[in-house]
Amino acid sequence: MRGQVSANSRVGKKMEFFMRIKYIVSTMVFWWREHHMSFEQECEFLRHLGFGVEIWPTMKGNNDCRFVRRNWSRLKEATRDMLVVLASRNDGPTFQEWDEQIQCAKMLDASIVTDLQGLCVSSGLGVADWGFAKDVLKLADDNDVIVSVETGPLRTLLKVGEKFDNVKYCLDTGFANIDNGTAFTEYVDSLAERTVHLHLTDNYGRIDDHEPPGVRGGMRRKNWNYLLEALNKYDNDVIGSLEMFPCMPGTMIRQGSRFMFDVLGWPSRPQALEGYDETAYRPI
Repeated sequence: MRGQVSANSRVGKKMEFFMRIKYIVSTMVFWWREHHMSFEQECEFLRHLGFGVEIWPTMKGNNDCRFVRRNWSRLKEATRDMLVVLASRNDGPTFQEWDEQIQCAKMLDASIVTDLQGLCVSSGLGVADWGFAKDVLKLADDNDVIVSVETGPLRTLLKVGEKFDNVKYCLDTGFANIDNGTAFTEYVDSLAERTVHLHLTDNYGRIDDHEPPGVRGGMRRKNWNYLLEALNKYDNDVIGSLEMFPCMPGTMIRQGSRFMFDVLGWPSRPQALEGYDETAYRPI
């Protein structure tokens, strides 16, 4: 179970955990904007609350990619003992840049979430460099790094899945809720078997607002329940990322956790370290 326990005890606890529970959601915080506190302080806060981190390639207003080699030591130290996912570069990465971020993911024992364009595939399949996508996915396989494709038009995603047996899916609940051409249940049924990542977010059915899960007038309760039931049919190690912005990590944790774990009763709620005082986090 990737990243769930510290490195010195990972193997033993992994087997024990899966004997008890076939399916888990390992909730992480979707991290984008670097606020007043440093990256290290953000990660320390999340670690103490039992959460991992999904790292975006750049922060707002800055084009310097976090995954370049000179940043690796900082990333490794800041995320020690944490569950980590990298959101792929979204600036049309070259094969060499893909190699660099795959090596970064390998170092962090992380998976990568990419959009279709990151693999040189357009949403409508008007442009598709299948050779480039094949080379990237093979490189990831060779380095034991899981790459999942974030949700887009269902027809395109299924085409990518037909082309490559090793590709996985990241199911974005917000996108699935606003896809007028596909029912939510059909979207889930089509992707669930190969879904290894979730972006847990909500909206009002018109645009991808990235509201906290469970907003009044958002995605229906029965769809949340359907998603969990569908994922339970398969033996996948699924990571769930709370995806809400603009807001602070503490707000994401409080609002997202209240609905996902207290209302819906999803499994594997992250546990804060004993004695940790959340008020110690003061991003001002």
